[in-house]
Amino acid sequence: MSPVARASWQIHFCVVLWGFTAILGKLISLGTLSLVWWRMLLVAGSLALVPRFWRGLAKLPAKLIAIYAVTGMIVALHWLAFYGSVRLANASVAATCLALTPVFLAFIEPFLVGRRFDPREVLFGIAAIPGVMLVVGGTPVEMRLGIAVGILGALLVAIFASLNKRFIGTSDTLTVTGLEMSAGLLLVSIIAPLLSADPVFVLPSTRDAVFLALLAGGCTLLPFALSLAALRHVSAFSATIVLNMEPVYAIILAIVLLGEQRELSLSFYLGVAIVLAAVFLHPLLVRTPTDAVAAGPRGPDKSG
Repeated sequence: MSPVARASWQIHFCVVLWGFTAILGKLISLGTLSLVWWRMLLVAGSLALVPRFWRGLAKLPAKLIAIYAVTGMIVALHWLAFYGSVRLANASVAATCLALTPVFLAFIEPFLVGRRFDPREVLFGIAAIPGVMLVVGGTPVEMRLGIAVGILGALLVAIFASLNKRFIGTSDTLTVTGLEMSAGLLLVSIIAPLLSADPVFVLPSTRDAVFLALLAGGCTLLPFALSLAALRHVSAFSATIVLNMEPVYAIILAIVLLGEQRELSLSFYLGVAIVLAAVFLHPLLVRTPTDAVAAGPRGPDKSG
């Protein structure tokens, strides 16, 4: 199997795991700040026990450490927005908002990664907008703030995905993951008292602890490290367009586990269908001969 094909399968596997994040976020009774704080603490703490993390850290120049730290803070802000959207709307809506990520990536990735601007990516990103508009029209008015917060989360995904693509290089993926999670944990620890008067650093119940362990291990540590490795062989846009499949998994799980179909109208699901059409058409119509070059050992869009 070629490096590009393997990377594509890794991304798809990551999306399946990420499909559970919105569901777990809904099931965990902790507040949004506490949820994100515990998620990052568990991942960062686990990696701190792995010698490979420290060996990789010792090899990194100070500039890269700073870049990964800033990226991790953006990841933390994304999670705050994403789980805020889950609480303000529901799991299905929050996951669907991520479908706007390619719209932002089409503009942000060429700027941050240094590759050529591709108008076709913009067209496919824009193709998702009518679907998102139908999603908005198919939700109750009280969920609209959750949609706005979810869209902010999509913008933040585009930023940190592009930064990871630009700077992952040959850095050890577990080291990068540990650095980003630690920096995000620090940011949440600092801003939590400013954003909420409620206690943030509270011990979870046994039920929440089990869900947090699943969220940190199966939905964060494993897919985060795999996705970073995959970015060596695929563009951030190509990787993130696959993320538009996440609403499918999240919606199916939300219907089965949470009964969210009672909260949403037919236009919501029609909007999701339009988004998915753009997902499936994109690899068929945008793939170019330069994609074959990406199969080389250096991967695509290497810069700096």
